[in-house]
Amino acid sequence: MPRATTKAELLAAADDQFGKLWKLIDAMPEAVQTAAFLFEDRDRNLRDVLVHLYEWHQLLLRWIAANQKGEGRPFLPAPYNWKTYPDMNVGFWEKHQATPYADAKAWLLQSHAEALQAIQPFSDEELFVKKHFSWTGTSSLGSYCISATASHYDWAIKKIKRHIKACQGTTH
Repeated sequence: MPRATTKAELLAAADDQFGKLWKLIDAMPEAVQTAAFLFEDRDRNLRDVLVHLYEWHQLLLRWIAANQKGEGRPFLPAPYNWKTYPDMNVGFWEKHQATPYADAKAWLLQSHAEALQAIQPFSDEELFVKKHFSWTGTSSLGSYCISATASHYDWAIKKIKRHIKACQGTTH
């Protein structure tokens, strides 16, 4: 899939990838949805993947809201940066070890809708012209939105397909 360069493409890609993700999850037997991953070090089950996506939506939503209010907040919360964000992801994982799978699903459905709503008011120029907003640094707002939606959904789809394949391998 080519990388989005317009708001319409961004919203369509996010919705399309999210639809593929959900179709994949819905097609999984419940035992596979709740089974532990046989291959992972951080995300150990489907719930972990879903809360990871949810937390990245929250990063995007808080970042956009704060900066539109003039608060000048970086995308990654302190003390994290682009070299240390894997530690932040571990923190997300730790935070959600008691989160029920059903809650993770509901939260992600809601946060996906909120992310698309947050993108909606912006023009193509605001989304895709690099440095249009001072708070996006040398990048564009759209690149952050793509990363937190369509690209992240693609990551999740690949991980889930790997899980499904591993589960099929244990039944033969």
